Amino acid sequence: MPAEPILQSDAGTRPSVYSGEVTEPKKRVSQRVGAIAESATLKVDAKAKALKAEGRPIISYGAGEPDFATPEHIVEAAVAAVIDPKNHRYTPAAGLPELREAIAQKTKRDSGIAVSASQVIVTNGGKQAVYQAFQALLDDGDEVIVPTPFWTTYPEVIALAGGVAVDVFAGADNGYLVTVEQLEAARTPRTKVLLFVSPSNPTGAVYDAEQTRAIGQWALEHGLWVISDEIYQNLVYDGDHAVSILQAVPELANQTILVNGVAKTYAMTGWRLGWMVSPADVTAASANLQSHLSSNVSNISQRAAIAALNGDQSVVDDMKKAFARRRTVMLAELSKIPGFVVPEPGGAFYVYADVTALLGREWGGQRIDTTLQLADYILDVAEVAVVPGEAFGPSGYLRFAYALGDDELLEGIQRLQKLFA
Repeated sequence: MPAEPILQSDAGTRPSVYSGEVTEPKKRVSQRVGAIAESATLKVDAKAKALKAEGRPIISYGAGEPDFATPEHIVEAAVAAVIDPKNHRYTPAAGLPELREAIAQKTKRDSGIAVSASQVIVTNGGKQAVYQAFQALLDDGDEVIVPTPFWTTYPEVIALAGGVAVDVFAGADNGYLVTVEQLEAARTPRTKVLLFVSPSNPTGAVYDAEQTRAIGQWALEHGLWVISDEIYQNLVYDGDHAVSILQAVPELANQTILVNGVAKTYAMTGWRLGWMVSPADVTAASANLQSHLSSNVSNISQRAAIAALNGDQSVVDDMKKAFARRRTVMLAELSKIPGFVVPEPGGAFYVYADVTALLGREWGGQRIDTTLQLADYILDVAEVAVVPGEAFGPSGYLRFAYALGDDELLEGIQRLQKLFA
Protein backbone atom coordinates (compact mmCIF):
# COMPACT_ATOMS: atom_id res chain seq x y z
CA MET A 1 0.00 0.00 0.00
CA PRO A 2 1.25 3.52 -0.71
CA ALA A 3 2.42 5.53 2.26
CA GLU A 4 -0.03 8.06 3.66
CA PRO A 5 0.84 11.70 2.91
CA ILE A 6 2.58 13.49 5.75
CA LEU A 7 0.71 16.61 6.84
CA GLN A 8 2.63 19.87 6.90
CA SER A 9 3.19 21.37 10.32
CA ASP A 10 3.53 25.07 11.12
CA ALA A 11 7.25 24.76 11.87
CA GLY A 12 10.26 22.69 10.93
CA THR A 13 10.91 20.76 7.77
CA ARG A 14 8.96 17.95 6.19
CA PRO A 15 9.82 15.22 3.71
CA SER A 16 8.32 15.57 0.26
CA VAL A 17 5.73 12.85 -0.45
CA TYR A 18 6.84 12.91 -4.07
CA SER A 19 10.64 12.79 -3.98
CA GLY A 20 11.57 11.95 -0.44
CA GLU A 21 13.48 15.24 -0.22
CA VAL A 22 13.32 17.44 2.86
CA THR A 23 11.89 20.89 2.00
CA GLU A 24 11.31 24.04 3.96
CA PRO A 25 7.64 24.88 4.61
CA LYS A 26 6.11 27.84 2.84
CA LYS A 27 5.34 30.88 4.93
CA ARG A 28 1.66 30.95 5.72
CA VAL A 29 1.33 34.74 5.44
CA SER A 30 3.08 36.95 2.92
CA GLN A 31 5.82 39.26 4.17
CA ARG A 32 4.00 42.32 2.91
CA VAL A 33 0.72 41.55 4.66
CA GLY A 34 2.42 40.08 7.71
CA ALA A 35 4.26 43.35 8.26
CA ILE A 36 1.05 45.38 8.60
CA ALA A 37 0.53 46.78 12.08
CA GLU A 38 -2.92 46.69 13.61
CA SER A 39 -4.73 50.04 13.58
CA ALA A 40 -3.80 51.55 16.93
CA THR A 41 -6.91 53.70 17.13
CA LEU A 42 -9.23 50.78 16.44
CA LYS A 43 -7.25 48.67 18.93
CA VAL A 44 -7.75 51.24 21.70
CA ASP A 45 -11.44 51.56 20.84
CA ALA A 46 -11.91 47.78 20.86
CA LYS A 47 -10.19 47.44 24.24
CA ALA A 48 -12.32 50.22 25.71
CA LYS A 49 -15.52 48.60 24.42
CA ALA A 50 -14.46 45.20 25.78
CA LEU A 51 -13.85 46.68 29.23
CA LYS A 52 -17.21 48.46 29.09
CA ALA A 53 -18.86 45.15 28.26
CA GLU A 54 -17.32 43.76 31.44
CA GLY A 55 -19.13 46.46 33.40
CA ARG A 56 -16.27 48.91 33.93
CA PRO A 57 -17.19 52.63 33.62
CA ILE A 58 -14.77 53.35 30.78
CA ILE A 59 -14.79 56.74 29.09
CA SER A 60 -13.11 56.57 25.70
CA TYR A 61 -11.54 59.39 23.73
CA GLY A 62 -10.14 56.80 21.33
CA ALA A 63 -12.26 56.53 18.20
CA GLY A 64 -12.54 59.31 15.63
CA GLU A 65 -16.27 58.80 15.30
CA PRO A 66 -19.05 61.37 15.79
CA ASP A 67 -21.53 60.32 18.48
CA PHE A 68 -24.46 61.79 16.54
CA ALA A 69 -27.03 59.75 14.65
CA THR A 70 -26.90 60.02 10.87
CA PRO A 71 -29.33 62.82 9.91
CA GLU A 72 -32.88 61.64 9.30
CA HIS A 73 -33.22 62.67 5.67
CA ILE A 74 -30.14 60.60 4.82
CA VAL A 75 -31.53 57.53 6.58
CA GLU A 76 -34.86 57.99 4.80
CA ALA A 77 -33.09 58.01 1.43
CA ALA A 78 -31.39 54.74 2.36
CA VAL A 79 -34.70 53.14 3.40
CA ALA A 80 -36.23 54.09 0.06
CA ALA A 81 -33.18 52.68 -1.72
CA VAL A 82 -33.53 49.33 0.03
CA ILE A 83 -37.04 48.93 -1.35
CA ASP A 84 -36.17 49.94 -4.92
CA PRO A 85 -35.16 46.82 -6.95
CA LYS A 86 -32.76 48.80 -9.12
CA ASN A 87 -30.43 48.95 -6.12
CA HIS A 88 -30.41 45.16 -5.77
CA ARG A 89 -28.06 44.68 -8.71
CA TYR A 90 -24.47 45.42 -9.67
CA THR A 91 -23.81 49.01 -10.64
CA PRO A 92 -20.67 50.64 -12.18
CA ALA A 93 -17.55 49.95 -10.13
CA ALA A 94 -16.58 53.63 -10.13
CA GLY A 95 -19.91 54.66 -8.60
CA LEU A 96 -23.44 55.70 -9.47
CA PRO A 97 -23.40 58.52 -12.05
CA GLU A 98 -25.67 60.64 -9.83
CA LEU A 99 -23.31 60.32 -6.89
CA ARG A 100 -20.19 61.02 -8.93
CA GLU A 101 -21.87 64.21 -10.15
CA ALA A 102 -22.85 65.16 -6.58
CA ILE A 103 -19.24 64.65 -5.48
CA ALA A 104 -17.99 66.81 -8.35
CA GLN A 105 -20.34 69.59 -7.20
CA LYS A 106 -19.26 69.15 -3.58
CA THR A 107 -15.62 69.42 -4.67
CA LYS A 108 -16.35 72.69 -6.45
CA ARG A 109 -18.34 73.99 -3.46
CA ASP A 110 -15.84 73.12 -0.72
CA SER A 111 -12.47 72.65 -2.45
CA GLY A 112 -12.93 75.54 -4.86
CA ILE A 113 -12.07 73.71 -8.05
CA ALA A 114 -14.21 72.43 -10.92
CA VAL A 115 -13.81 68.74 -11.71
CA SER A 116 -15.66 66.36 -13.98
CA ALA A 117 -17.78 63.53 -12.58
CA SER A 118 -15.63 61.23 -14.74
CA GLN A 119 -12.67 62.04 -12.46
CA VAL A 120 -14.47 60.65 -9.40
CA ILE A 121 -14.31 57.10 -8.04
CA VAL A 122 -16.62 56.12 -5.19
CA THR A 123 -14.91 53.87 -2.62
CA ASN A 124 -15.73 51.82 0.46
CA GLY A 125 -14.89 54.60 2.87
CA GLY A 126 -12.14 57.18 2.72
CA LYS A 127 -9.65 54.53 3.81
CA GLN A 128 -10.04 52.62 0.53
CA ALA A 129 -9.59 55.90 -1.37
CA VAL A 130 -6.28 56.47 0.46
CA TYR A 131 -5.19 52.89 -0.27
CA GLN A 132 -6.02 53.13 -3.98
CA ALA A 133 -4.38 56.53 -4.36
CA PHE A 134 -1.02 55.18 -3.19
CA GLN A 135 -1.44 51.96 -5.17
CA ALA A 136 -2.03 54.02 -8.30
CA LEU A 137 1.09 56.18 -7.90
CA LEU A 138 3.84 54.21 -6.19
CA ASP A 139 6.41 51.76 -7.46
CA ASP A 140 8.88 49.95 -5.24
CA GLY A 141 11.21 52.37 -3.48
CA ASP A 142 9.29 55.54 -4.29
CA GLU A 143 9.33 57.92 -1.33
CA VAL A 144 6.36 59.71 0.18
CA ILE A 145 6.90 62.71 2.44
CA VAL A 146 4.52 62.32 5.38
CA PRO A 147 4.01 65.30 7.72
CA THR A 148 4.09 63.92 11.25
CA PRO A 149 2.11 63.31 13.51
CA PHE A 150 0.18 61.27 10.94
CA TRP A 151 -2.95 59.14 10.81
CA THR A 152 -1.96 55.59 11.70
CA THR A 153 -3.06 54.11 8.35
CA TYR A 154 -0.86 56.21 6.05
CA PRO A 155 2.48 54.43 6.54
CA GLU A 156 0.85 51.01 6.28
CA VAL A 157 -0.79 51.68 2.90
CA ILE A 158 2.39 53.31 1.61
CA ALA A 159 4.34 50.18 2.52
CA LEU A 160 1.69 47.95 0.93
CA ALA A 161 2.21 49.85 -2.32
CA GLY A 162 5.97 49.29 -2.11
CA GLY A 163 6.69 52.87 -1.12
CA VAL A 164 8.80 54.35 1.66
CA ALA A 165 7.29 56.82 4.11
CA VAL A 166 9.61 59.70 5.04
CA ASP A 167 8.42 61.36 8.23
CA VAL A 168 8.73 65.11 8.69
CA PHE A 169 7.91 66.02 12.28
CA ALA A 170 6.42 69.24 13.62
CA GLY A 171 5.80 69.43 17.35
CA ALA A 172 3.46 71.35 19.59
CA ASP A 173 5.75 74.38 19.53
CA ASN A 174 5.05 74.67 15.78
CA GLY A 175 1.34 73.97 16.11
CA TYR A 176 2.04 70.58 14.45
CA LEU A 177 2.46 72.35 11.09
CA VAL A 178 5.45 71.50 8.88
CA THR A 179 7.27 74.14 6.87
CA VAL A 180 8.50 74.21 3.28
CA GLU A 181 12.05 74.24 4.64
CA GLN A 182 11.42 70.96 6.47
CA LEU A 183 9.85 69.41 3.39
CA GLU A 184 12.75 70.46 1.20
CA ALA A 185 15.25 68.98 3.66
CA ALA A 186 13.43 65.64 3.36
CA ARG A 187 13.23 65.62 -0.45
CA THR A 188 15.47 63.20 -2.34
CA PRO A 189 15.70 61.99 -5.95
CA ARG A 190 13.34 59.14 -4.92
CA THR A 191 10.61 61.48 -3.65
CA LYS A 192 7.46 61.11 -5.72
CA VAL A 193 4.54 62.11 -3.47
CA LEU A 194 3.74 64.66 -0.79
CA LEU A 195 0.93 63.75 1.58
CA PHE A 196 -1.05 66.84 2.59
CA VAL A 197 -3.71 66.70 5.32
CA SER A 198 -5.58 69.77 6.55
CA PRO A 199 -7.35 69.61 8.98
CA SER A 200 -5.17 66.90 10.45
CA ASN A 201 -5.86 63.68 12.23
CA PRO A 202 -4.50 63.36 14.95
CA THR A 203 -3.68 67.00 15.74
CA GLY A 204 -6.61 69.02 14.36
CA ALA A 205 -4.03 71.42 12.88
CA VAL A 206 -5.16 73.50 9.89
CA TYR A 207 -2.81 75.13 7.39
CA ASP A 208 -3.84 78.68 6.50
CA ALA A 209 -4.11 79.92 2.93
CA GLU A 210 -0.54 81.28 2.81
CA GLN A 211 1.00 78.10 4.23
CA THR A 212 -1.03 75.92 1.88
CA ARG A 213 -0.03 78.01 -1.13
CA ALA A 214 3.65 77.86 -0.21
CA ILE A 215 3.58 74.08 0.17
CA GLY A 216 1.62 73.67 -3.06
CA GLN A 217 4.05 75.87 -5.00
CA TRP A 218 6.96 73.86 -3.61
CA ALA A 219 5.36 70.59 -4.78
CA LEU A 220 4.64 72.09 -8.19
CA GLU A 221 8.21 73.39 -8.56
CA HIS A 222 9.66 69.95 -7.90
CA GLY A 223 7.16 67.97 -9.97
CA LEU A 224 5.77 66.04 -7.01
CA TRP A 225 2.42 64.35 -6.81
CA VAL A 226 0.18 65.47 -3.96
CA ILE A 227 -2.32 63.22 -2.19
CA SER A 228 -4.56 65.56 -0.23
CA ASP A 229 -6.82 64.03 2.40
CA GLU A 230 -9.77 66.39 2.86
CA ILE A 231 -11.99 64.18 5.01
CA TYR A 232 -12.24 66.85 7.76
CA GLN A 233 -12.52 69.90 5.51
CA ASN A 234 -16.04 70.79 6.70
CA LEU A 235 -15.08 70.64 10.39
CA VAL A 236 -13.19 73.90 10.85
CA TYR A 237 -13.91 76.37 13.66
CA ASP A 238 -13.86 80.09 14.48
CA GLY A 239 -15.25 80.98 11.07
CA ASP A 240 -12.16 79.70 9.29
CA HIS A 241 -12.06 77.71 6.06
CA ALA A 242 -9.84 74.75 5.20
CA VAL A 243 -8.16 75.87 1.98
CA SER A 244 -7.76 73.02 -0.49
CA ILE A 245 -4.28 72.77 -1.96
CA LEU A 246 -5.88 72.85 -5.42
CA GLN A 247 -7.73 76.02 -4.52
CA ALA A 248 -4.43 77.55 -3.42
CA VAL A 249 -2.44 76.27 -6.43
CA PRO A 250 -4.79 75.30 -9.30
CA GLU A 251 -1.76 74.42 -11.47
CA LEU A 252 -1.37 71.25 -9.37
CA ALA A 253 -4.57 69.77 -10.80
CA ASN A 254 -2.77 67.33 -13.08
CA GLN A 255 -0.62 65.93 -10.25
CA THR A 256 -3.01 65.85 -7.29
CA ILE A 257 -5.42 63.25 -5.90
CA LEU A 258 -8.10 64.42 -3.48
CA VAL A 259 -9.55 61.87 -1.06
CA ASN A 260 -12.67 62.48 0.98
CA GLY A 261 -15.88 60.92 2.28
CA VAL A 262 -19.13 61.41 4.18
CA ALA A 263 -18.07 59.70 7.42
CA LYS A 264 -16.98 62.63 9.59
CA THR A 265 -19.07 65.47 8.18
CA TYR A 266 -22.40 63.63 8.20
CA ALA A 267 -21.87 61.14 11.07
CA MET A 268 -21.80 58.25 8.60
CA THR A 269 -18.74 56.26 9.66
CA GLY A 270 -20.60 52.93 9.43
CA TRP A 271 -21.96 53.58 5.94
CA ARG A 272 -18.47 53.16 4.41
CA LEU A 273 -18.68 55.73 1.64
CA GLY A 274 -15.66 57.67 0.41
CA TRP A 275 -14.16 58.84 -2.87
CA MET A 276 -11.09 59.93 -4.74
CA VAL A 277 -10.83 62.68 -7.36
CA SER A 278 -7.86 62.45 -9.71
CA PRO A 279 -6.54 63.20 -13.21
CA ALA A 280 -8.06 61.07 -15.99
CA ASP A 281 -5.21 58.56 -16.32
CA VAL A 282 -5.06 57.89 -12.57
CA THR A 283 -8.84 57.63 -12.41
CA ALA A 284 -8.86 55.01 -15.17
CA ALA A 285 -6.11 52.98 -13.50
CA SER A 286 -7.81 53.19 -10.11
CA ALA A 287 -11.15 52.18 -11.60
CA ASN A 288 -9.50 49.08 -13.06
CA LEU A 289 -8.03 48.26 -9.65
CA GLN A 290 -11.36 48.72 -7.90
CA SER A 291 -13.15 46.58 -10.47
CA HIS A 292 -11.08 43.65 -9.23
CA LEU A 293 -10.72 44.70 -5.61
CA SER A 294 -14.30 45.40 -4.54
CA SER A 295 -16.48 46.33 -7.52
CA ASN A 296 -19.23 48.82 -6.67
CA VAL A 297 -19.86 50.24 -3.22
CA SER A 298 -23.20 49.28 -1.63
CA ASN A 299 -25.92 51.01 -3.62
CA ILE A 300 -27.78 51.76 -0.39
CA SER A 301 -24.84 53.74 0.97
CA GLN A 302 -24.43 55.50 -2.37
CA ARG A 303 -28.07 56.62 -2.37
CA ALA A 304 -27.66 57.83 1.21
CA ALA A 305 -24.55 59.79 0.22
CA ILE A 306 -26.43 61.51 -2.60
CA ALA A 307 -28.98 62.70 -0.04
CA ALA A 308 -26.17 63.84 2.26
CA LEU A 309 -24.31 65.86 -0.36
CA ASN A 310 -27.35 67.32 -2.13
CA GLY A 311 -29.59 67.77 0.92
CA ASP A 312 -29.92 70.24 3.78
CA GLN A 313 -26.45 71.23 4.98
CA SER A 314 -27.67 72.89 8.17
CA VAL A 315 -27.32 69.51 9.91
CA VAL A 316 -23.56 69.83 9.40
CA ASP A 317 -23.56 73.25 11.04
CA ASP A 318 -25.50 71.90 14.02
CA MET A 319 -22.96 69.11 14.60
CA LYS A 320 -20.06 71.53 14.11
CA LYS A 321 -21.46 73.85 16.79
CA ALA A 322 -21.54 70.94 19.23
CA PHE A 323 -17.97 70.00 18.36
CA ALA A 324 -16.85 73.62 18.81
CA ARG A 325 -18.44 73.74 22.26
CA ARG A 326 -16.74 70.48 23.27
CA ARG A 327 -13.41 71.72 21.94
CA THR A 328 -13.64 74.77 24.18
CA VAL A 329 -14.36 72.64 27.25
CA MET A 330 -11.62 70.13 26.47
CA LEU A 331 -8.95 72.78 25.88
CA ALA A 332 -9.83 74.64 29.06
CA GLU A 333 -9.93 71.54 31.26
CA LEU A 334 -6.90 69.70 29.86
CA SER A 335 -4.84 72.87 30.23
CA LYS A 336 -5.44 72.70 33.98
CA ILE A 337 -3.47 69.44 34.26
CA PRO A 338 0.19 69.99 35.17
CA GLY A 339 2.44 68.70 32.40
CA PHE A 340 -0.16 68.95 29.62
CA VAL A 341 0.66 71.31 26.73
CA VAL A 342 -2.40 71.65 24.51
CA PRO A 343 -2.20 73.66 21.26
CA GLU A 344 -5.60 74.82 20.04
CA PRO A 345 -6.77 72.67 17.09
CA GLY A 346 -8.35 74.61 14.25
CA GLY A 347 -10.38 71.70 12.88
CA ALA A 348 -11.40 68.04 12.99
CA PHE A 349 -12.41 66.80 16.48
CA TYR A 350 -9.10 66.00 18.15
CA VAL A 351 -6.86 67.54 20.77
CA TYR A 352 -3.25 66.38 20.63
CA ALA A 353 -1.65 66.98 24.00
CA ASP A 354 2.11 67.16 24.47
CA VAL A 355 2.73 65.25 27.72
CA THR A 356 6.49 64.81 27.54
CA ALA A 357 6.76 66.50 30.96
CA LEU A 358 4.95 63.51 32.50
CA LEU A 359 7.42 60.94 31.20
CA GLY A 360 10.51 59.63 32.96
CA ARG A 361 8.71 59.79 36.28
CA GLU A 362 6.96 57.44 38.65
CA TRP A 363 3.19 57.25 38.57
CA GLY A 364 1.29 54.81 40.77
CA GLY A 365 4.55 53.30 41.95
CA GLN A 366 5.85 52.55 38.46
CA ARG A 367 8.25 54.43 36.22
CA ILE A 368 6.65 55.55 32.98
CA ASP A 369 8.92 56.44 30.07
CA THR A 370 6.59 56.30 27.05
CA THR A 371 3.08 57.36 26.20
CA LEU A 372 2.28 53.73 25.44
CA GLN A 373 2.90 53.03 29.12
CA LEU A 374 1.14 56.23 30.14
CA ALA A 375 -2.00 55.39 28.15
CA ASP A 376 -2.11 51.93 29.77
CA TYR A 377 -1.73 53.50 33.21
CA ILE A 378 -4.55 55.98 32.52
CA LEU A 379 -6.85 53.21 31.33
CA ASP A 380 -6.09 50.90 34.24
CA VAL A 381 -6.32 53.48 37.01
CA ALA A 382 -8.63 56.25 35.75
CA GLU A 383 -10.62 54.05 33.36
CA VAL A 384 -10.10 56.57 30.56
CA ALA A 385 -9.05 55.43 27.07
CA VAL A 386 -6.74 57.66 25.02
CA VAL A 387 -4.47 56.94 22.04
CA PRO A 388 -0.71 57.23 22.64
CA GLY A 389 1.55 59.23 20.37
CA GLU A 390 3.36 56.10 19.18
CA ALA A 391 0.31 55.40 16.99
CA PHE A 392 0.96 58.62 15.06
CA GLY A 393 4.71 59.12 15.25
CA PRO A 394 7.02 59.93 18.19
CA SER A 395 6.19 59.15 21.80
CA GLY A 396 5.28 62.00 24.13
CA TYR A 397 1.75 62.77 23.03
CA LEU A 398 -1.83 61.69 23.71
CA ARG A 399 -4.74 62.06 21.29
CA PHE A 400 -8.17 62.93 22.65
CA ALA A 401 -11.20 62.74 20.35
CA TYR A 402 -13.98 65.07 21.48
CA ALA A 403 -16.57 63.22 19.42
CA LEU A 404 -18.44 62.03 22.50
CA GLY A 405 -21.22 63.37 24.71
CA ASP A 406 -20.67 66.53 26.78
CA ASP A 407 -21.11 64.86 30.18
CA GLU A 408 -18.74 61.99 29.45
CA LEU A 409 -16.20 64.35 27.92
CA LEU A 410 -16.03 66.48 31.07
CA GLU A 411 -16.06 63.56 33.50
CA GLY A 412 -13.15 61.85 31.73
CA ILE A 413 -10.96 64.95 31.95
CA GLN A 414 -11.89 65.45 35.60
CA ARG A 415 -10.65 61.91 36.27
CA LEU A 416 -7.33 62.86 34.67
CA GLN A 417 -7.16 66.05 36.72
CA LYS A 418 -7.43 63.94 39.89
CA LEU A 419 -4.96 61.34 38.60
CA PHE A 420 -2.21 63.88 37.85
CA ALA A 421 -2.96 66.41 40.61
